[in-house]
Amino acid sequence: MKIEELVGERLVIGIPGTRITPEIVRHFQELHAGGLILYRINFETPRQMKKLIADLEEALGRKLLVAADHEGGRVIMFREGISVFPDNLAVGTTGTIAYAGKQGEIEAKELRRLGLDVNLAPVLDVLTAAYSPNIGIRSYGKDWRLVAEMGAARIAAMQKNGISACAKHFPGKGHAPMDAHLGLPVIQSTWKEMEEVHLQPFVKAINTGVDLVMSSHPYYPQLDPGPKKIATFSRRIIYDYLRKELNFQGVIASDDLEMGAISAICPIGEAGILAAQAGHDILLVCHDLQAQKEVFYKLLEAYRNKQLPLQELEESAARIKRLKLKREKRFEGGEPAAEKEGAILAARICRESVQVIQDERRLVPLKSGEKRIGVIFPQFSFFDSKIMVEKEVLQEKEFVRNEFRKFGLNPEMQIVSIEPAEEEIQKAVNLAKNSDLTILFCFDAHLYPSNKKLLDSIQDTAKELVVDLLRDPYDAAYIKEGVACLTDFGWRACQIKAAIEKICVSSFSG
Repeated sequence: MKIEELVGERLVIGIPGTRITPEIVRHFQELHAGGLILYRINFETPRQMKKLIADLEEALGRKLLVAADHEGGRVIMFREGISVFPDNLAVGTTGTIAYAGKQGEIEAKELRRLGLDVNLAPVLDVLTAAYSPNIGIRSYGKDWRLVAEMGAARIAAMQKNGISACAKHFPGKGHAPMDAHLGLPVIQSTWKEMEEVHLQPFVKAINTGVDLVMSSHPYYPQLDPGPKKIATFSRRIIYDYLRKELNFQGVIASDDLEMGAISAICPIGEAGILAAQAGHDILLVCHDLQAQKEVFYKLLEAYRNKQLPLQELEESAARIKRLKLKREKRFEGGEPAAEKEGAILAARICRESVQVIQDERRLVPLKSGEKRIGVIFPQFSFFDSKIMVEKEVLQEKEFVRNEFRKFGLNPEMQIVSIEPAEEEIQKAVNLAKNSDLTILFCFDAHLYPSNKKLLDSIQDTAKELVVDLLRDPYDAAYIKEGVACLTDFGWRACQIKAAIEKICVSSFSG
């Protein structure tokens, strides 16, 4: 292979839109890009996405490595052809390792039919008592043993059924104090602390035979104190430890080089050089076409000038080639469709994971004969242009009302913005005043000050109040005495349904 092809082979890039245009083809040809990462913006229907992949490969005359973030819960890219599983923390809360394995089997079959080679999952970050603004419900929990076992079960099942798994985010950032998408997290853990807890799930994944490991962007000054040496740029962490000490023989991928943690340190072209120097095989540049070009040409220049060793470039290309050869056919298993067992398993996980955090007044389950019930629910359709929102959830009022009607209830509904304005908060307060019992579906009061204000206002107003925490359970710290509070560890339809069932009936069946 020419040096341009070797450099391009390690680039996995994203594209705009749902159709392959001549401009996209020329872009891939110019960069010799070896991989494609798919997002919500690339998906309309399974048939359309299959055509997108097939058209691009046909135009290029070569096979790509096709990947997506398909973690479950809030990180799902496709609306059809797949089963929507709850977030990892819901799975972890059940404590049933077999659920993670079955999920891996189901998602692998579904993703292969859609044409994917790699699922950039599972998340193997271990939570701690500290607030985790980015990982949270994406993790299986605080017990590293459980995280390791669930991750290994899912990885083994995925890879047995035709999809390469990717353990992330090495060396572990479940305790990062900041979201790396937005800025640079600093984690002060020592090697001893990391090896005792956060690295354990990755060791288990490597011993299980995981095909890929993805690194993380935080700065770990106790692991590598060098300037700019975030994990992504640290040869001590990536090459010396992951590749050599842990003897990982698979493909090492960076996280997206367009994130805020990277731009806080250096331009993206330099980031590509530093990530390659650290020991990565694959570099993800997921959104910006110009940024993708900058990474390609800076890398090309670095290899031509012998700033980076050609031997390591060839070794990376060989590892990527071996990964591609595991998936000789593009679409396998028939036409895209969700596995019949998927929704059944998801519902079971959700029912077993819903937790009542506090309920001194025993408001849950609701008593028969409740008179006026008011429900306040977030407008998730706001996210639809950016992330996948299930079709039934797009019509929020109809969706929630129908779920309550299953239990003979017809509440008065108010839908509030993801960041409610003062007028919306006041309307919600008025609804609570006029209700005998209020049910508030709370979305991230930790992250949105307006949601914190909404929560506080309703708590000060409602005669009786049930709060369901729809995403990270950290908002439990804001719940006042006398308020019933539960969490379903996420806001997918299966999780919301399980929470409503928990609110309305005393026990689950099935």
